[in-house]
Amino acid sequence: MKVKEVLTILEAWAPLNYAESFDNVGLLVGDSSAEVTGALVTLDTLENVVDEAIAKNYNLIISFHPIIFNGLKRLTGATYVERTVMKAIKHDIAIYSMHTALDNSFEGVNAKICEVLGLHTKQILIPQPSTIKKLTTYVPTKDAEKLSNALFNAGAGHIGNYSHCSFTTEGVGSYKAEKGANPTLGEVDKIHKEAEVQLNVTYSKANQTKILSALFRNHPYEEVAYELFSLENNNQKIGMGMLGELENAMEFSDFLTLLSQKMHAKGIRHSQLLPKQVKKVAVLGGSGAFAIKAARAAKADVLITADLKYHQFYEAEGQIVLIDIGHYETEQFTKNLIVDYLTKKIPNFAVALADSKTNPINYF
Repeated sequence: MKVKEVLTILEAWAPLNYAESFDNVGLLVGDSSAEVTGALVTLDTLENVVDEAIAKNYNLIISFHPIIFNGLKRLTGATYVERTVMKAIKHDIAIYSMHTALDNSFEGVNAKICEVLGLHTKQILIPQPSTIKKLTTYVPTKDAEKLSNALFNAGAGHIGNYSHCSFTTEGVGSYKAEKGANPTLGEVDKIHKEAEVQLNVTYSKANQTKILSALFRNHPYEEVAYELFSLENNNQKIGMGMLGELENAMEFSDFLTLLSQKMHAKGIRHSQLLPKQVKKVAVLGGSGAFAIKAARAAKADVLITADLKYHQFYEAEGQIVLIDIGHYETEQFTKNLIVDYLTKKIPNFAVALADSKTNPINYF
């Protein structure tokens, strides 16, 4: 397989336009047309990870965090970032980052945390705005069903747990084909009126290229009239963080013990415990202070995240327990998630978890 073929499979799961605007995701180093000898999956791409890829003769590193984040102005080997990139280039190793594209996926980082903790009834904590688009087009009545089915097959018309959703209005369209046109219906230089259907479907922004391709391939007119809109409705399948529930409510002390064991967390920090049991749990892998208000609004009993500052613990406001288990600890299972996905999608593909240690934090 070529690098770009592997990346196409990954991006069907976590499209790059799911990523946050501040992020740097995608192919950061390497040639997308190169043949893949194997893929090494890691949380962070460091020099020791590149060394491991060289030793295993793997020329693709799939990393959660991007090694190039703010851009590089020079490559002199002065920093760990420069040294890593230089070594990868020298040995023709491609580096691909998924980061917040996978954070925002419904089956991504936070879904994995929910799985490890045994949470069910998952739902997005902070839906990503402007991810739902709407297509309006006008098609002859006799061609409406064929076109709508083509759009559905391309991914349009999904709302929550429903598919094949659309709205149509009947009317009459008119046009005059000018010189040089090749009208499907009507004649050049004559006004033509046709019974048409106004067809409306919604779709995820990640599918826009496929939707428009299906529109142009299946619409009978030479010139296709269409309109695209961005909707403010919340997308139930794309966003940061996740809510889930324990099978049975637990005492806080028991829940903290469970959390320590399941997440291999050695230094849990938390706000004041509350006089109630834990049932509804909010999780957000990585730095998640921005999710405190949303978790409170969702009436979660706890928020599990990382990188909380001293004063941010006050934001619990006696309504929720804020739990910081560490950045690495919240994201540690992400690499397993990626390996499992690729193994299922490409059973005969050489993919492996990196053995190299990348957690920069040590505990006494």
